[in-house]
Amino acid sequence: MNTLRPYFVRAVYEWCMDSGYTPYLMVLVDEQTLVPMDFVQNGEIVLNLGGKAVGNLQMLNDHIAFSARFSGVPHNLYIPMHAVSGIYAKETGQGMFFEAGPPDHPLETKPGEASSQVEKNFSAKTKKNHLKLIK
Repeated sequence: MNTLRPYFVRAVYEWCMDSGYTPYLMVLVDEQTLVPMDFVQNGEIVLNLGGKAVGNLQMLNDHIAFSARFSGVPHNLYIPMHAVSGIYAKETGQGMFFEAGPPDHPLETKPGEASSQVEKNFSAKTKKNHLKLIK
């Protein structure tokens, strides 16, 4: 099962670009995130995804990758989709924001976590529905 997060991220990005706005990406940095650590504050970084700010932008279902310059120094960035906490237009503040949490895509789970995740999903689906059908 795919999470909706990458689809919302791509949709808001496209809306920003079509509207002439600058898309900003909010990221909760973890051990899987590759960003210049000198620019991380309180475990977060906000990145400009505008056309002139990034190169080779890839927005896939499990990650976002691109190249960018920080203080004139080129960097290759890798952001797992679970680390994205929001995407918004710099000019208006409108966008989508997401709850922080563990990886929410099946491919993002660590070895050994997959079986427990499947068990959680299975037990959640097998619980009896509390709604009644009224005719």
